[in-house]
Amino acid sequence: MKILVAGATGVVGRRLIPLLVQAGHEVAGTTRHADRARSVSEQHATPVVVDVLDADAVRAAVGTERPDVVIHQLTDLTGEDFNANSRLRIAGTRNLVDAAKAAGVETMIAQSIAWVYLPGDTPAVESDPLDPSLLPYAGVAGLEEAVAEMPRGVVLRYGALYGPDTWYAKDGAMAERVRAGSLRPSPSWTSFVHVDDAAAAALAALDWPAGAVNIVDNEPATTAEWLPLYSAALGAPSPGPAARHAAATSRPASNAKALSLGWKPRVPSWRTGFAEIG
Repeated sequence: MKILVAGATGVVGRRLIPLLVQAGHEVAGTTRHADRARSVSEQHATPVVVDVLDADAVRAAVGTERPDVVIHQLTDLTGEDFNANSRLRIAGTRNLVDAAKAAGVETMIAQSIAWVYLPGDTPAVESDPLDPSLLPYAGVAGLEEAVAEMPRGVVLRYGALYGPDTWYAKDGAMAERVRAGSLRPSPSWTSFVHVDDAAAAALAALDWPAGAVNIVDNEPATTAEWLPLYSAALGAPSPGPAARHAAATSRPASNAKALSLGWKPRVPSWRTGFAEIG
């Protein structure tokens, strides 16, 4: 197939393109920075320089490429600007969907997140409702509703990405916070996924039916569980004591649907993955 990867130079995109090429697909990849086009070419994909917030430019680019599938791996977290990321999820996804439909594209696979479910006592499954009180909700809802307009729209609800080039890398934002001692153990839940497993899921999703799928590893954990091991892997001081009367927040996510579709994380637990950080 011919596949257009939107966000080709992002943390997932640059791992995904080699997988797609190795699988025999013809690949094009977008970047909004002309100076990054060469890195797309070096991965044997066609670079497409376009700002996805420019609706006319996106329509022209998708119309020129005429892909069979669009894989949306766009994020904008430079400087941890969550408002910019939400805008990209809403407006950028809207532009991609409109352009794809105009070009006759049948399938879109898009990156979403797995930590916006309403609180609950059991691991969240894809049919569970999302929590509109959470900060990322508007962007997630805008993205997922737009993708659902496609003839076949697959939404990958990624857990917290860790591994090289992520916030959890040795030089990432979370590592800096741990070294600064600004994180404390708590009963708050996180479902992780290694960035390489996230890319592999996008490749596998080419064969999946429409709908949302949680892409997380096999072991959700509270901050009280993962923070001491992560700190040790970084060689950082042990975290301080938990805040008194800290309440459980967030919710673990179930990967049962993804497993039933044939995806299996190469790194089954953050415990193994964190041990490789050092």
